[in-house]
Amino acid sequence: MQLYTVRELLTEDTVGTLRRIADIGFTQVEPFAFLEFGDALRDGLAEAGLTAPTTHQGFIGGDLDQVFGAAQALGIQTVIDPFVAPERWQTADDVAAIADQLNEAAEVAARYGVRAGYHNHAHEIESTIEGTTALQFFAGKLAPEVVLEIDTYWVAVGGEDPLTLLPALGDRVVALHIKDGPGTTETKDQVAVGQGSLPIADIIAAAPDALRVVELDDSRGDRFQAVADSFAFLTAEGLA
Repeated sequence: MQLYTVRELLTEDTVGTLRRIADIGFTQVEPFAFLEFGDALRDGLAEAGLTAPTTHQGFIGGDLDQVFGAAQALGIQTVIDPFVAPERWQTADDVAAIADQLNEAAEVAARYGVRAGYHNHAHEIESTIEGTTALQFFAGKLAPEVVLEIDTYWVAVGGEDPLTLLPALGDRVVALHIKDGPGTTETKDQVAVGQGSLPIADIIAAAPDALRVVELDDSRGDRFQAVADSFAFLTAEGLA
């Protein structure tokens, strides 16, 4: 699960929250801004018996050695930059420049045995470059070793069908954000997986080898309970 879902609890009690997540049945988590949590994250993962194969951490334009070195120390295999501002996704030159930055970061990451990747929101889908989504144009400019984590909910919000986009992006997609709701920009509309309108089973089938990461950006209900309900749904349906 993506730890941003329970960000308040994680900040208040990192170790205890990770233990609660493990008690649900999760064995893997995806930290966010992992550098900010320091030893508490390392200790919490170890105490709860959890691993973190992926993490969200802004690194474009930052200290790459610091980020990827810290990821290596925690056993994180893939560091995903979660956000580049919408205004940078409007022209071919700007999108190509973002791809160049990812390609350069991937070279540094490789020195630490780590991969670099990017995670989308809706704006990379809503913008069109040379007849395709900015995200697909971007993917075409990436070095082979750069990976993508596709947030399927934001793909739908952006106006594209994730069932079409995922096969188009192919093996570059190594992880999916699995979330549910009515597909609106209002994050509080998000609900537990299986309680919304997205075709969850079909989405997973469209990228069957990708890591499945449960997330809610927000919700009108208790987000921790929504995570537990999501886990129960995915396991009951044989989708976990």
